[in-house]
Amino acid sequence: MPGPGRLWLIGAGNMGGALLARWRANGFDPVVVDPKLGGAVPADGTPNIIVLAVKPQIWWAASESLAARAGPDTLVVSIMAGISIAALRRRWPDARVARAMPNTPASLGRGVTGLFLEAADAGDRARLDALFAAAGATVWLDDESDFDALTAVSGSGPGYVFAFIEALAAAGKAAGLSPEVAAHLARATVTGAAALADADDRSPADLRTAVTSPNGTTAAGLAVLTPVLTDLMRETVAAAQLRSRELGRAE
Repeated sequence: MPGPGRLWLIGAGNMGGALLARWRANGFDPVVVDPKLGGAVPADGTPNIIVLAVKPQIWWAASESLAARAGPDTLVVSIMAGISIAALRRRWPDARVARAMPNTPASLGRGVTGLFLEAADAGDRARLDALFAAAGATVWLDDESDFDALTAVSGSGPGYVFAFIEALAAAGKAAGLSPEVAAHLARATVTGAAALADADDRSPADLRTAVTSPNGTTAAGLAVLTPVLTDLMRETVAAAQLRSRELGRAE
């Protein structure tokens, strides 16, 4: 995999730290500047790529010292929810800018990252593909406005899955299992089903049908879950999408 050149990572929290681990595992050597840890911007040099991985609420202040460090050949990449290309352009009027939205399974190389470039530059596209392929799959967006929905689905999605594991374990405990057994069963069931969905070419609907015997236990459970799940997930994604838009309006 080709290297990204001089790579600066601004922020090494949960998501930035996950990317950092994968980049180092793939032989990249990013300079890490973490405002929380007091990391300083290097005294000299111009980076090829700057990745902004700080909280959207603090990005403007956190990037102040970088304003003059990005040249016309620098690619500035934001992985922050809601922060638009237009906002990045106000900070770096001369640099090239892009947006990316990875998720935390990136730490295992099993993430998925949505990508958008301000201009259709083949070289920048190749650099972004190489950079985020280290963390898993990549998906390119044609319209920046799709980022709020992508953030709500894949960026926030692992949190929904972890919440489902918690809820399934709690239901197992309520059904009479010990907390330890219920937690183990819930975690292993979800991770196993996810692995099957990844390995099997059938659609999720076909996989669901295959494990649902008529009048069986799964059918009884799904009779309760299915009527509410679709609307519940739609409302969940809509709430996260709205918050992403709000973060953009506050930039």
